[in-house]
Order: sequence, then C-alpha cells, then structure tokens
Amino acid sequence: MILQSCKKEYTTLKVQKELLADIENLELKTNHFQKLAEKETDLNKLKQAFAHTRLAYKKIEWAVEYFTPDPARFINGPALDELEVAENKFLPPNGFQVIEEILYPEYDSKNKTTLVREIKMIKANLNQVKQSISVITISDDFVLDAIKMQVNRILALGITGFDSPLAQLSIPEAKIGLNSISNLISKMDYHGGESTKLVKEIVNSCNEASKYCQTNNDFITFDRIYFITNFLNPIYKNLIAFQKTNAIKNIDQNSVVNPKATTIFDKNAFDVNAFIPSKEYQYTAEKVALGKKLFSENRFSKDNTRSCTSCHNPKLAFTNNLKNNVSLQGGKLARNTPTLTYASLQNAQFWDMRQLDLEKQSSDVIQNKEEMHGNVSNIIGFLNKDKAYFKLFQQAFPKSKQIQEWQVQNALASYVRSLNAFDSKFDKYMRGESNVYSNQEKLGFNLFAGKAKCATCHFIPLFNGTVPPKFNKTEHEVIGTPENQNNLKISPDLGRYKQHQMEQLKNAFKTPTLRNVAITAPYMHNGVFSSLEQVIDFYNKGGGIGVGLKVENQSLAPDKLNLNDKEIKALVAFMETLTDDKYVE
Repeated sequence: MILQSCKKEYTTLKVQKELLADIENLELKTNHFQKLAEKETDLNKLKQAFAHTRLAYKKIEWAVEYFTPDPARFINGPALDELEVAENKFLPPNGFQVIEEILYPEYDSKNKTTLVREIKMIKANLNQVKQSISVITISDDFVLDAIKMQVNRILALGITGFDSPLAQLSIPEAKIGLNSISNLISKMDYHGGESTKLVKEIVNSCNEASKYCQTNNDFITFDRIYFITNFLNPIYKNLIAFQKTNAIKNIDQNSVVNPKATTIFDKNAFDVNAFIPSKEYQYTAEKVALGKKLFSENRFSKDNTRSCTSCHNPKLAFTNNLKNNVSLQGGKLARNTPTLTYASLQNAQFWDMRQLDLEKQSSDVIQNKEEMHGNVSNIIGFLNKDKAYFKLFQQAFPKSKQIQEWQVQNALASYVRSLNAFDSKFDKYMRGESNVYSNQEKLGFNLFAGKAKCATCHFIPLFNGTVPPKFNKTEHEVIGTPENQNNLKISPDLGRYKQHQMEQLKNAFKTPTLRNVAITAPYMHNGVFSSLEQVIDFYNKGGGIGVGLKVENQSLAPDKLNLNDKEIKALVAFMETLTDDKYVE
C-alpha cells in the first residue's frame, strides 16, 4: 500500500509537471504567432502559425477546460457574445475562434490590430491558467473525470467542427486530443492485472484512432459514425471499466452525464434529475403515474375543456402537427407546439426560454389566458376530495398529509421527464445492439455532424442546444426564420427579446431537440416549414441572410452549405432514424 501511494503521488506530480511544460510550450507558440501577426501579411504563414498554436492548445485542452473553465471560454470559446441576460449585459468573444474568423477565408491587413489584440488576450488568459494549474492537486480521480469529458468533447464538439467552422482543422486537432488521453491513461496504471490490460486497450484504441485521423484528415469525407463506434465508444467503455477496477471515485462536477454510463449513447447516460429545482423534486415512478393522470385532467382549464393532451398529443410525440396552436377562445396562437419528448434534458423551457424548469413550465401554461386560463391552486380542493387522486398523491408524496401546489407541478414535470426513451434505430446502432443501419443513413449522420454543420447547434446525442460535454447549459440561435415560405419578411416574433431587451436576442429561439423530428412537423417556432426538406433547403441557402432577409444578429453562418439532392435525402433518412420505437409504424 505504501508503494501504491508513492506511485500515485509520483504520477500526480508528473502529470502536473508535464502539463505546466505544455502550457509554456503553448506560450512560446503564442509569442511567435504574435510577432508574426505584428509584421507579417502573408496569409499562409499566419494560418500556419495559427494552426500550430491551436494544436498546442488542443494538447492541454482536457485540463484547461476542466480545471480552469473561465479563462478557457476566452481562449477557445465560440465567436459569439457571452450573454448574462439576468444582468442585461454581455461579454464580447475572444480567442482562437475569433482569430479564425479574422484569418479565414481571407485576411485583411486592416484587421492586424484586432488580430494582435486577440493573441494578447489568449496570452493573458494562459497566464491565469498556468497560475491555477501550478497550485492545484491533480489527482487520479480528477484526471480520469477530465479524460472522460475530453472523449465526449472530441465526439460532440471536436469532429463536428464546432470550434473550427472555417479552418476545418477539427480532425488533426482530434488526433492531438487522443494522443493526450493515451499519454495520461498510461501514467495511471498502478495496480497490474486487469488494470494493466485495460490501460493497454485504451492506449491501443487511442493510437488506432489517432492513425485513423492521420490518414483520414479531410473534414468533409471523415467517417464520423465509424470513428465513434469503432474508437471513441470503446475508449469510453474501457475508461469506465478501468475506473471500476481501481475503485476510482466519481467527481461531482454538476455534469448531466451519468458517471456510470458506459458510453454517452447508453439509455441511462443522462440524469433524469439533472434540471430539477431541488432534491424534493426528484423523479420517482409514483410521481410519473400521478403526472400521467394529471396530464389528461381537464379541470386545469378555466372552462374544464382543455388538458395538457389537448395540445401535446402522446401519439404525435406530444405535439399536435398544427402550424400554430389554437387558443382557448379558438383563435390562432403565435407559436408552434414543440415536442415534450426529451424536454427535460434542457435547462430552459418554451421557445423563448422564459422558464428554467418543467415545474414552472406547467404552471405557466395553466395560467396563460390563451392556453388554459386556470390556476393550479384552484384544483387542489378537488384533488383532495377525489379518492383516486388522493391515493396517487399519497404514493407519490408519502410524507405529505395534504396535496400541495408544488406537488401537482412536480408530478406533471415528472411525467414529462419519463418521455426520454433513447430507443431509436440510431440509439440501438450506436450502442451496438443492432447492425441495421443503411449506407444512406450513415451518410446522413456524417453530413449532419460534418459538411451540413447541423451538430454544431443540435449537439450529439441529445440533438438539442444543450452544450457538451457537461450538457448543463441550453443555447438559443438566431437563424432568421421567415414569416412565410416566400422568404420576403422575417418572422415578427422577437423571441427571447420580449423578456430581455438585448439586441443579440432579437428573433432568438431555443435550439429544440431533433429527436422524433420526422413526426413532429411543421417546423420552426412559427411552423413555417411543413417538411424536413424545406428546413434543410433554408439552412442550405444560409438561413435568413442567405435567402435575402436582413438579420444583423444572425448567429447561424450565412454561407451556403452546397448540399446536393443526394445529400439532402441522406440527411432526411438519418433524421428519420431518431424516431423512438413507439412512434415507428
């Protein structure tokens, strides 16, 4: 035991020492890049220096993102303003992705001052990283947790081009990330036996994956579905096995991902309690049974004619297939009814994200004058007197002597939290439970996660806007959705701007899940598109700006995707494989 302890201590110090050396190497490359930017106008030389510098960052990304997330955001975060809506302020973007937009596709020497400033910002944030890394304890449990996150980061953000949308350096950068994982896990073998075997398997898989990236480094043609199923999933499974073999504890990093899941595609990979308001709201089967009955209860509406099922039809993946929902008075509402399937794996509800959890979402709808015009408190008396309901409440909330408003909301929310099946054709293939997946469907996935850039907003495997690898923050997008299919005018609905008057939020809407998307037409917040082909055509043209609308704050890249008919059909075929089993005819 003494020898084991010494080995672990040595490993910890060695990892920290190597990490600090890698940070210093990145600083050297950043200094060289700055000097070049100050005097050089040759685009090829600048691009080369940029590529070398970010590759050096990718070597330490696993640690920077994990141990120092705040400076990491300004080293390699998205080239979009960081919004703090509660305080009505924003932080402008900084770092490699901003630099990429300066250098690609062409560099204007007029932007030299901005380029140099961005490089200096990276240097300043790197200094913060170095100071933090030099004083923390990097123990095996933290290293393993960081490695697992890095595998998911490579899968969901790396090979999809999320942080290299213009330069398309994602595949060479993924190779560097895999090399770091191989190096780290090789230092953690301190038990022998099964532990040594698992380390060898992980290292071999990382090396094979690295070679695959080396020989298949073209962003457009890279076979992502093969790469994930043959390399990343086995690496992750063996990391979990290694953790279990060595009794390495899980770290609570507020991640939505279940630390015991063998891959991110497992049925139980995501914590159903991830976004509950507090512990007493935890999910139980008894709450689900109660919530399912309440979901069909007409007494929530003022005139006892409307229940949750009136708009969220369980047979239609909890949508209603209407362009716009119908108000309680029979008029037309402004927005389309979104699916409730997988809604619990977002920390923002409604198209405009005005509520943070499903409990508030239910009361919002019930109280809305156009939707139900009711009040949860008004139904409490009836529920207390109804024997069937009262029995269900006692089973769901055994410590409570009487029914309370929060319990009604929690039961409804729990039922919605039960709607995450993860049993689609895609899921089964990714878990290795089935080999039934056509070449067209595989091409569709590779396009979705590559050339078509869908996965840079609809993140794998939830296919919504909840950001990997922690999946604890849900994003919005401004895509310039038109009012009608003639594309002559942008939708007048201002989205999130109604709650927070910030220019960046005009026409901003939550990025919805694409799970069950094949059966939840029509699409967009206003139901403007009736088919997936129409949606893809809109994106293929570059969104609102691409079809000729004036959208000054569009977050979607306005460039054409140049998808051909074969590729569009493949994308549709792939999205059809995201339909849960119960909805497949």
